Amino acid sequence: MKIQLTQNHLKIIKNHAQKTYPEECCGLILGHINNNIKKVIEIIPTENVWNTEAQTFTTETHSKNRRYAIAPQVMLQTQKFARDRNLNIIGIFHSHPNYPATPSEWDRIYAWPEYSYMIVTVENSKAGEINSFSLDENHQFQPEIIESIEEYRDNI
Repeated sequence: MKIQLTQNHLKIIKNHAQKTYPEECCGLILGHINNNIKKVIEIIPTENVWNTEAQTFTTETHSKNRRYAIAPQVMLQTQKFARDRNLNIIGIFHSHPNYPATPSEWDRIYAWPEYSYMIVTVENSKAGEINSFSLDENHQFQPEIIESIEEYRDNI
């Protein structure tokens, strides 16, 4: 699978990651999927609403520095916004402060099929490497090719 996005999309992700450091950032990726190519149309940064008191499904205690959550109402509003624009939510992005841009076991367990998961590493407030992954049929992450393009030539 390949995911295509512009330099501006990458800049939005990196800026959001730097702004929220040392906490994890998160956001939604809108676009289209055609012939094993995910085409990003819009990046929507969201608030990280992780709250250990609200996370009753685990006994682990972590802060926003190690976990992220997108509010359910934001997911629903974004789904409606995307549908009204003939788009889909095709992925989620988040940062790994002071940690490589590779998925954690936590990321894998709570990932949804068909979504891309873009992860950006942030070291000392500076965003670095970005990688993208999607789940295979065995619920294991596989790397996706990130293709950065200047701009889209066709209008969708």
